[in-house]
Amino acid sequence: MTIKNIIAVCFALSLLTCACNNKTAKTTPVEAYQKLSPDFNGDSAYFFVDKQVAFGPRVPNTAQHIACGDYLVSELKRFGADVQEQKMVVTAYDGTKLNARNIIGSYNLDKKNRVLLFAHWDTRPYSDQDQNPANHHKPLLGANDGGSGVGVLLEVARIIQSKSPEVGIDIIFFDAEDYGVPAFKKDYPDPTNATWCLGSQYWAKNPHVPNYKAKYGILLDMVGADGAKFYREGYSKEYARNVLDRVWSTAVQLGYGNYFINKDGGVTTDDHVPVNEVRRIPSIDIIQFDENSDTSFYHAWHTQKDDMSGISKETLKAVGQTVLEVIYKEK
Repeated sequence: MTIKNIIAVCFALSLLTCACNNKTAKTTPVEAYQKLSPDFNGDSAYFFVDKQVAFGPRVPNTAQHIACGDYLVSELKRFGADVQEQKMVVTAYDGTKLNARNIIGSYNLDKKNRVLLFAHWDTRPYSDQDQNPANHHKPLLGANDGGSGVGVLLEVARIIQSKSPEVGIDIIFFDAEDYGVPAFKKDYPDPTNATWCLGSQYWAKNPHVPNYKAKYGILLDMVGADGAKFYREGYSKEYARNVLDRVWSTAVQLGYGNYFINKDGGVTTDDHVPVNEVRRIPSIDIIQFDENSDTSFYHAWHTQKDDMSGISKETLKAVGQTVLEVIYKEK
């Protein structure tokens, strides 16, 4: 290439550069999403999960269950909630009478516009999905399955005490969710899955406030595992698609699209089902699905491995901040 050609090329490139710079200067930058909610503290939520696990398995009719329930009541009171305990006796699949209690913490009682947040606080008496059959009759710690949802909601309660949203909030910790027929019991048919979610079934028929209503509900179940993926659960899509859309889009706006996946997941019998079907409150379930798991749930689901080693502060933060943002955007 001659010197003349080189000069001509350089001149052309300089003109192109100027044109590109001018084009860039005229482009309107996209504004970043402005978060409305207070900061959610993942370390604090992790602490609340760890405190529950320290009691041991929280199976109804055990001392550990009573002690943890008392702790949850005291924490909600410490965070300024109006607390009610709904004590009841429910019957397990095998006829066992379970002394259970739903724990309800309410904020802004004067507000008619209310949002319901809920999780189950009991843990399963069986590790029936454990690869070792010797563990099938052992209760589990339930760090993720039980502990994580409650831990996130305790942190939500702590934040609400400091800065109140414009709507009423009811936080419910449902009991006796995880006492359904174990996989190894082939002689106890449960075609409608009615042996699960006993605490929420009871509350749906006997709410803590007569004729209780909320604009919508959000259930948190298995929301603390490292690298968790939350797909759009089937019953949530059927009963509360608009709520599902709102929560998932909020997560994306906050930068948590790698957790909240905009794809359909499985259909799960969980505490949101009686809330939807009996109380008629449109409710969704934020629950982990694992495409690489035999059960489709969290890999340590209903096993002895569901302990604090699998809990991630970052995941707790992603879920908690998303839930906070949704309720602080409510008017």
